[in-house]
Amino acid sequence: MSNNFVLLEKQANGVAHLIINRPEVHNAFDDDVIEQLINQLEAVNEDSEVRVLVLRSNGKNFSAGADLAWMKRMAQNSYQENLDDAGRLAKLMEVLSNLTKPTIGLVQGAAYGGAVGLAACCDIVIAAESSQFCLSEVKIGLIPAVISPYVVRAIGERQSRRYFVTAEVFTARQAQDFGLVHEVVADVEMMDDACNRFVEQLRRNSPQGMQAAKDLVFAVSGKDIDQAVIDDTARRIAEIRVSAEGQEGLGSFLQKRKPNWIQE
Repeated sequence: MSNNFVLLEKQANGVAHLIINRPEVHNAFDDDVIEQLINQLEAVNEDSEVRVLVLRSNGKNFSAGADLAWMKRMAQNSYQENLDDAGRLAKLMEVLSNLTKPTIGLVQGAAYGGAVGLAACCDIVIAAESSQFCLSEVKIGLIPAVISPYVVRAIGERQSRRYFVTAEVFTARQAQDFGLVHEVVADVEMMDDACNRFVEQLRRNSPQGMQAAKDLVFAVSGKDIDQAVIDDTARRIAEIRVSAEGQEGLGSFLQKRKPNWIQE
């Protein structure tokens, strides 16, 4: 791809920053940006050196959502072309949500439309006090379709029923109350400090353990606590206890030493 609309910067400490780089259009995304994001996320997922992924963007706004020129082009396409196109955005959300590494989203300025979906797919979201969120699709006769499973999971059915149909703007503090945002900082300049604090916390944890813990959330969320769920959770802890990383973690704890995944 000729345009570097998405940048990947890897640091020596195992942290990768995935950056949407279209500040001149408020980091709006189109099919090109979506493909670049998918490709970079898949590469990060396979990279054993990456321990944590930070999703962020350059400029004043996190993302204005879908690019206007892209939407205009899609409006002229056939149903099948639109179906295929929507499938790629759905793929992006799936890959981000299911990434095997912990993900931290940094949100400044506007996060509109699909950008709310990106935030909902991150494990941890930090937002500046001045940031604003909006599920704006109905304003132009559309719906937040492929992002809806992740947004409803993040903010709940009641808030979704309101904001999907009103397209009201909501604040970072409201997003925190809804469960979309985990931490709100006073200004954009403080986001990196908050991010680094989470990164250092995550880097002390077992990579395998964090992946298994993330899978566990998806396995039990919304499920009845029946025998199948009980048996599955028992299987999961038994498997990780006897794994190499589980043995290292237990051994280091009992021997009062640092586990081998902590590198100063």
